[in-house]
Amino acid sequence: MPSNEAEGRNKPLYMISVAAELTGMHPQTLRVYEQKGLVNPGRSRGNTRLYSQADIERLNLISKLTDEGINLAGVVRILDMRERQLEHEQQIDELRARVRELEDEVHEYRMRERIVALARYDGAGPEQVMRGLLTRGEE
Repeated sequence: MPSNEAEGRNKPLYMISVAAELTGMHPQTLRVYEQKGLVNPGRSRGNTRLYSQADIERLNLISKLTDEGINLAGVVRILDMRERQLEHEQQIDELRARVRELEDEVHEYRMRERIVALARYDGAGPEQVMRGLLTRGEE
């Protein structure tokens, strides 16, 4: 996910009354969820709770899970597992990108080795080897 998009999702924007309306929850429920560590809204200079879009999405997920009969302890575990899954997915994406980079480097290294081996075999310089390879391809 691009950094600007992540920053936008995490920017504290909504006061508790707006967050309550957006999620269909009572403001006191949001306070309880904060006390239990289910959500961690930002704070304004005046110490007013400010919820981000990511907080709203998290609260909607909490609501969905509790509506399905999962208690808050279960919700905490599910959210923790979800966070770890997202972290692992990000690590996997980074590792895949690194593997692609290394594959490209290995390919380039092997091509260089082939050219050097051909140059040694023919007793010619790299330019002559490349010319020879091109000429052979035309035959």
